[in-house]
Order: sequence, then structure tokens, then C-alpha cells
Amino acid sequence: MQVILLERVARLGQMGDTVRVRDGYARNYLLPQGKALRATKANEKRFEGERAQLEARNLERRQEAEQVAVKLDGASFVVIRSAGATGHLYGSVSTRDIANELTEGGFSLLRSQVRLDTPIKTIGLHSVVIVLHPEVEVSVQVNVARSDDEAERQARGEDLTQRENDAFEFEEDEEAEGEEGDEDAVEGEAEDAVADTEEADEA
Repeated sequence: MQVILLERVARLGQMGDTVRVRDGYARNYLLPQGKALRATKANEKRFEGERAQLEARNLERRQEAEQVAVKLDGASFVVIRSAGATGHLYGSVSTRDIANELTEGGFSLLRSQVRLDTPIKTIGLHSVVIVLHPEVEVSVQVNVARSDDEAERQARGEDLTQRENDAFEFEEDEEAEGEEGDEDAVEGEAEDAVADTEEADEA
């Protein structure tokens, strides 16, 4: 399907461009979101007649987005999740979770404005792009941790995943040392038993 873009759309084009897209993408996203019109003669005339208004509205929205960007760019948000010793989450952090967290932080945001290729599945500091406007993007830090205390430690630069791995290896070393100690004890008991037998024979 060919459509006329009513605003800039990433990887498609600028306002006023006529582009070909998949029918499903047009029907399910571009058209209902008011981002495009079907490329017909009537809509081409309609767009040209409304172009000045569309450009003015786009400029106003961009200026508003730029004001929000000043406050939001580089901000950090904490998300508490359960995770195993290696740092892998029992679940994931999705675009909806991040949008909700930012909204609770005072920024009105939709999940579609969060650019996340794949859900976050590990604790740590994650950089996430927020699209405030087709022409305004910022990056925020999502601090995923198992507790507020861990979030503070991660913010200071601690790698909690590595620390947990080291602790796990330390436990394995202790178990190995314990097993070696048990073997030494068994060998010692066997030697004592042999010595006792020899003394009994001599007697």
C-alpha cells in the first residue's frame, strides 16, 4: 500500500513523502495513529491544503518534546525485579514496564515511545532510547536490580553479577576443599588402623 506521511517516520521518510509499506503496517499503525493517509488523489489534495497546519503542529510538538528532553536525557530509573545468583531475571523488563516507570517518575509516556529491541533479562545498568517526537530522541538509564540497596551499589559502579559469580565459585572451592579434607581424614584413619594391626601382631 502507498501512503502519504503526515510526519517523519523513522526508516520510512519525512512529512509529505509518498512511500510504499506493508498493508498490515499501514492499517494497524500508520493510518489509525494519524501518521499517514492512503496515497489517493483526494488525499494528496487534502494534504497540500493542510500542509501548513501540519507543519505548524509538528513544530509545536517538537518544541514541547525538546523541553521534556532537557529534563529526561540521561535520567536514571530503578526497576526492582527478582533474579538468580547469576543476575538473570525471573521474567523480563518490557517496554510497558519502562513506560510505566517513567510515567510514575512524572513523564507522560507510551510504550510505543520506548525503543527496545529485546526485553531486558538481566540485572545491571541498561541504556534505553526514548522517542519523544519523530525528530527528538533521548537516552535514559534503566537500573534493574533485586533491591534498592543493590540499585544504589550498581549506580556506584559495582558489578553485582560478577560478585555473585565469584561467590558461587568460592562456595565450589570450599566444597572441594571439604571433600579433600574428608579424603585426608579417611586416609589417616586407614593408616591408624594398619598401625594398630601391626602392633597387635607384634604383641
